[in-house]
Amino acid sequence: MPGPGPLIDDPSAGYKEHMKPIWIVDDDESIRWVLEKALARESLATKSFANARDAIAALEHETPQVLVSDIRMPGDSGLDLLQLVKSRHPGLPVIIITAFSDLDSAVAAFQGGAFEYLAKPFDIDKAVELIRRALDESLRETSVESGPAETPEILGQAPAMQEVFRAIGRLSQSNVTVLITGESGTGKELVARALHKHSPRAAQPFIALNTAAIPKDLLESELFGHERGAFTGAQTTRRGRFEQAENGTLFLDEIGDMPFDLQTRLLRVLSDGHFYRVGGHQPMKANVRVITATHQNLEQRVRDGLFREDLYHRLNVIRLRLPSLRERREDIPILVRHFLVQSAKQLGVEAKRMSDAALVFLCSLDLPGNVRQLENLCNWITVMAPGQTVEVKDLPLELTQEQGGRPYEGGGGAAASAILAPAGGHEQGGPQHGAAQQGGLQHHGTVLPVAEAGALNGAHAAGGADSWLSLLELQAAGMLASGQQEVMDVLGRQFESALIRTALKYTHGRKNDAAVRLGIGRNTITRKIAELGIDGAKDD
Repeated sequence: MPGPGPLIDDPSAGYKEHMKPIWIVDDDESIRWVLEKALARESLATKSFANARDAIAALEHETPQVLVSDIRMPGDSGLDLLQLVKSRHPGLPVIIITAFSDLDSAVAAFQGGAFEYLAKPFDIDKAVELIRRALDESLRETSVESGPAETPEILGQAPAMQEVFRAIGRLSQSNVTVLITGESGTGKELVARALHKHSPRAAQPFIALNTAAIPKDLLESELFGHERGAFTGAQTTRRGRFEQAENGTLFLDEIGDMPFDLQTRLLRVLSDGHFYRVGGHQPMKANVRVITATHQNLEQRVRDGLFREDLYHRLNVIRLRLPSLRERREDIPILVRHFLVQSAKQLGVEAKRMSDAALVFLCSLDLPGNVRQLENLCNWITVMAPGQTVEVKDLPLELTQEQGGRPYEGGGGAAASAILAPAGGHEQGGPQHGAAQQGGLQHHGTVLPVAEAGALNGAHAAGGADSWLSLLELQAAGMLASGQQEVMDVLGRQFESALIRTALKYTHGRKNDAAVRLGIGRNTITRKIAELGIDGAKDD
């Protein structure tokens, strides 16, 4: 990836003055303006269009060096434009911008031949860096393959989820074995279904089996089937899951719990594609893509002698790690809205909404059950919470209790007082605030600055100097997620009000003394007291 140095290597630097402009297609004038200014600072020419129709018309007589397009616009969409461009100019890099950071957008963009995609709101420096890469690609005349698009619903704006979406897009035309890891409730089966749905086997069966849910004595028969009379009660021949999944995909969940002797039989199928039914003597041929998942540490189970090392290496061709909800707290508001709407539709009632304080509170929880726990909570809210707007006090009591047993008392006040530290303990070994961008989320996608909030559990627990900053970020996340406007002004007024009220308490209401201690002028504090409606101030 190019660094902050030259746009392209010296041998091709002479092309720069002859490069065609970068086209920006977006119905949002502010997005066009920001990108134009940022690229102008890089001495890169641009040409902007407010809709795909005008860009398509311009393609009749000219082409860009790189095309940057929004995905959702009135009239023709960015995907329509992408399809047309790739059919006429397959080597032209297209960057798709989307405010709908879901699997649908990601997979459709990748399978349509997009060079990359950006999720709004994006970091402008990262956007320019991405356009530089696309320019390199354009100058080397490298094309990207395209394919059909169809998806289940997986939501997420967090960088770690963006990587999952990208992986699904890149694996869409592959038959490679995939191992999905992650905590319980993170959506491993959803991802497995997505991998199947976007694969060449999509029209064939998808068969799922939780190996931990089947008794050991029955698991072999479940997997491989049995012949009539193979054991007591086997009155008929039965096809196993491998036969049921023929030409399709077999998803084996909780593979780490598979009995050791069955691991040997599974290895045989993966190695040569043959297996025997229980009680059978005729080898059966299996044409099945196997996707496995586990919440356990398979490497440790191998070291403990509980999992075959050769099977581990056979399964671990491509590993796809799903993040816990603690690592993608900024996704909690959109997931909550989705599950509340989904639950309301199932019950035939009006969807409830969360107050800002309740959303901020949910964002602060550890939720060890991850997305599944959050979905169950939203079902509970739909049935049990009084009123259409859900406050913190309306949530289940076990969630609103601190570790010490004291009820949560946060309300709609200042940001620093509105959020409860995560109940149920903090993630062990989590990165601290300053290191959040240096970990596994450091360079994938672009999200709101609050994307680092998930790594701040240590600050919450310690109550240190940056604890209030983490609380402020969570408060901002809830407000932004709920669509509230003028967030900076609202939080700024709360911040100023909290400081001035505290200073006045410290000086027993003497505003001039408070102004000196705060480092502001007497006229300024008088004006602020009036603007903010602060009572109890008096002249010194």
